[in-house]
Amino acid sequence: MHTEIFIIGAGAAGLMCAVQAAWLGHEVVVAEHERHPAQKLNITGKGRCNVTNNCDVQTVLNNIPRNSKFLYSALSRFTPEDTMAFFESLGVELKTERGNRVFPVSDSAKDISGALINAAKNAGVRFVRDDIRSLMIEDGSCIGARGRTEEYFADRVVVATGGLSYPKTGSDGSGYKLARQAGHSVTECLGSLVGVEMYGSDCAKAMGLSLKNCGLTVRDNTSGKAVYREQGEMLFTHFGMSGPLVLSASAHMENIEKGRYSLLIDFKPALDEEKLDERILRDFGDVPNRDFGNSLGRLLPASIIPVMISRSGISEVKKVNQITRAEREKLVRTIKSFELEVKGLRPVEEAIITRGGVEVKEISPKTMESKLVKGLHFIGEVIDADAYTGGFNLQIAWATAYAAAESF
Repeated sequence: MHTEIFIIGAGAAGLMCAVQAAWLGHEVVVAEHERHPAQKLNITGKGRCNVTNNCDVQTVLNNIPRNSKFLYSALSRFTPEDTMAFFESLGVELKTERGNRVFPVSDSAKDISGALINAAKNAGVRFVRDDIRSLMIEDGSCIGARGRTEEYFADRVVVATGGLSYPKTGSDGSGYKLARQAGHSVTECLGSLVGVEMYGSDCAKAMGLSLKNCGLTVRDNTSGKAVYREQGEMLFTHFGMSGPLVLSASAHMENIEKGRYSLLIDFKPALDEEKLDERILRDFGDVPNRDFGNSLGRLLPASIIPVMISRSGISEVKKVNQITRAEREKLVRTIKSFELEVKGLRPVEEAIITRGGVEVKEISPKTMESKLVKGLHFIGEVIDADAYTGGFNLQIAWATAYAAAESF
């Protein structure tokens, strides 16, 4: 088979690139080894699909911790505003929620994937189901790719295979093998936006506890500085901590070693220490002869109380009217700054996004074309560029896809 543009991977980046290239009049074939395209896209944002972030380009760049300069050109030419206009032109109504996160009004990711797939098919894009095993490279140019059963010759080959996260959706790391075959460097691939494992058993004791409005600070103990601070939701698990706040926090932790990072949870962010102490005094005053172990039910979730009592150092059978000011102060500090030592991140297979990928120094930032092999492009998550939560990672996919398509 011969085509002008051969795209490997029918995920967010691959589909966007296919649509844009076909609209520019190119003959496009997309290869996907899964039964259905856009499987990972369908589960993003808990199945709602956080399409982009309704912000300016600089804000997007500020939310990309590594290699943001590389993405400046692509993001400037396909902005969040362009993303929104694109999907609305396909008939998808969008809405902006807290944190400027953009979702389809329907709250269904399948409206986004369906719009992309239909736009591609309507523009004449052909889909083939095949597992691409290798690139065909001659005289420093990529002339096609080999699948399980067929060879695909093309003027341009685009690797849009995703990362290593959620391998059941097709993101199996195959793009890294193709990149290495072409002589590219691939940086270490880890999970980002992923659960965090903790030392000790305190999290497991409170497993299943979901905190709706708490504060989280990530402290780098080597510098003593906070690398992340936010309020929101989190979840205690058998391995440590998860939930939206923790997933976001994970992207701020690098080179994790024992003792380097601590998570500090504030169970009562709306109260300062003085106000919290007053609240505790009022609660104690209502039941002065009650055992301390039975006195925190109005203040804290039941599953964390045994852990909190243990950490406070106050005997659970001590009457609350006998608790000293110093003991109360320690209890306040424990509630306001519940410290957990980070052991590491959960496996990349559980991550929302992959940190690491094809080295950006070997890719043209304007065209996403390889600097090593002509006619070979890399787009989306396969590149070493990831962002925090909020629609920024999909914006990277759309922008890099557009940059490649525009260059054909």
